[in-house]
Amino acid sequence: MIPAAFDYQRAESAEQAIALLTEHGDDAKLLAGGHSLLPLMKLRLASPSVLIDVGRLSELSYVRDRGDHIAIGALTRHRDLQTSALLQAEVPILPHAAGHVGDPQVRHRGTIGGSLAHADPASDLPAVVLALGGTLIAKGPNGERAIASSDFYQGFLESALEPDELLTEIRVPKVGGAGWSFQKFNRRAQDWAIVGVALVRNNGASGVGLVNMGSTPIFAQGVVDAMNAGASATDAAEHAADDAEPQSDINASVEYRTHLAKVLVRRALEEAGG
Repeated sequence: MIPAAFDYQRAESAEQAIALLTEHGDDAKLLAGGHSLLPLMKLRLASPSVLIDVGRLSELSYVRDRGDHIAIGALTRHRDLQTSALLQAEVPILPHAAGHVGDPQVRHRGTIGGSLAHADPASDLPAVVLALGGTLIAKGPNGERAIASSDFYQGFLESALEPDELLTEIRVPKVGGAGWSFQKFNRRAQDWAIVGVALVRNNGASGVGLVNMGSTPIFAQGVVDAMNAGASATDAAEHAADDAEPQSDINASVEYRTHLAKVLVRRALEEAGG
């Protein structure tokens, strides 16, 4: 289908993008890589009257060591995550998962900020950031605020971002020596995951994020509690769907998704040393 008519404006800075969002309000949408927004526009599921292009804001594309954490600019592309030596050393699950997003074309254009802000429960990187316990930095006309990843996803394709806010940075803890695993089950390599699991175990703390197991990316608290209580990988994996609300679609029934989640969590625990 063809999107509805819209005006196009290119922001030359983050400040200009925020000013344009403030000016146009709910009628405006940000355009970065476009792989999340444009399909919705073609299906007329989103019909913004103004597109604000932030894709060329180089100031928001970086991976930096900030002492106890790694700071990632929101417009850092998936391919840059995948090939970052700093991330490979300090947060290896993130470049590994980025290498499984879509196909090479998507990875060279799509951005981590776009993926997170879109808040799609079937997307890989939101679950990874949840498992890591990451923090998202939003900037608006009233300044910056930090949003815990556990508070960021609020509904289907809904995030905690205000209409006049721009996601500028993602902060993830260093977990270079941690056990981790990223499991993804799909029909073809470039497809959305039918179910996915991101798991991190670091100094006795654990995080488990689930892909496509509810209306939002899911933190599997039941699995974490079982792990902390000393349960085996098999027993802990039985809690994979405790905090989830799997949906039935053309790819899987609720029962099949639940089964897949348990299998993939068990495999992730075994791989991560659970």
